[in-house]
Amino acid sequence: MTSLNKYIKLIPYLYFLSLIFYWFIDFNKSNNLTAYPILLFGIPFVWQLIRPSRKLNFSLGIIFVCLSSYLILAYFFNLLNIIDWTESSQKLLLYGGFFVLSNFIMSLWIIRNSMRKTF
Repeated sequence: MTSLNKYIKLIPYLYFLSLIFYWFIDFNKSNNLTAYPILLFGIPFVWQLIRPSRKLNFSLGIIFVCLSSYLILAYFFNLLNIIDWTESSQKLLLYGGFFVLSNFIMSLWIIRNSMRKTF
């Protein structure tokens, strides 16, 4: 059971790494530009897998909670019809809703990992 708990803590970092790699592959297919700078976003998450740091962990969690809550506000504005969205942006909001919610949950999980005594 303790080895399972050891690997469960790594789920948020692997989630964000998989999103970065998907973004890299999708951007590489759709554009003829080089997409290698996108891989630089994965360096902090790989560093957390290799050598965990509580300060980096907390800052990653706070940054992604802020970004996710900004996207959640966009959903609320869409529900309240404060902003008039175009049809294509409404489709993007619909399809991206799962990712916004999962990003928020994974960010909170990273913060929870940084609050624990042992990492």
